[in-house]
Amino acid sequence: MNDDNYPASAALLAVSPLDGRYRSKAEPLAPYFSEFALIKHRVEVEVRWLLALAAEPGIAELPPFSAEDQASLTALYEQFSVGDAQQVKSIEAKTNHDVKAVEYFIKQKLEGSAGLAKQLEFVHFACTSEDINNLSYGLMLSRARSEVMLPAMDQVISVLQALAEQFAEQPMMSRTHGQPASPTTLGKELANSCYRLQRQRAQYAESVMLGKINGAVGNFNAHLSAYPEVDWPSLSQVFVESLGLLWNPLTTQIEPHVLC
Repeated sequence: MNDDNYPASAALLAVSPLDGRYRSKAEPLAPYFSEFALIKHRVEVEVRWLLALAAEPGIAELPPFSAEDQASLTALYEQFSVGDAQQVKSIEAKTNHDVKAVEYFIKQKLEGSAGLAKQLEFVHFACTSEDINNLSYGLMLSRARSEVMLPAMDQVISVLQALAEQFAEQPMMSRTHGQPASPTTLGKELANSCYRLQRQRAQYAESVMLGKINGAVGNFNAHLSAYPEVDWPSLSQVFVESLGLLWNPLTTQIEPHVLC
């Protein structure tokens, strides 16, 4: 996704200045925080959950997918387009439910495949919308952090370090209690800002994002009713951690969205 799909006139009609006057600065975050990005990540979570279910021997009705079918499934999110997102929105206009629209979109895509059509009803199996949403948001936040925000912070830190060294001996007046005070150097004051940013960068990088996929009230009720012999907590943990998130074993319907 890029600004080729964003007409210049849209900036004048934007509700938020992030999509208005500051669009050019915020554009690198569009692949992570736009509605397009949210829909794409929902498709990814749904598809990867389907693949995880198929890999579970205890679910006899859903055998493992062939390599060809797995490639077709992963292509649904890896090659997800603005046109696909518009198709999801068209479905949502009828369902009035955003996550259900994603489920129907995937099922429509699978209907045309002889190898996948029989597995349609395992799409979104045992999930509540929050299962899909919390994992999608976790992926969006973690990817934006690693691919955009941390590199941008590192770039600023690098510039500040260079300037601090360049002006290490450049004298300037300092202030205390709002009044002129003992002298300092421009380099030292730049180093102050650099060190503060380095600390914030470290804290931001170490923040852990949690995820859960345990059903409508957090108890695996539907899962156990259908397949009581499957170790659903273990499957849930493996799946959440495969997304690069920390598994939250105890929740209600909602993952509390508390960053560690």
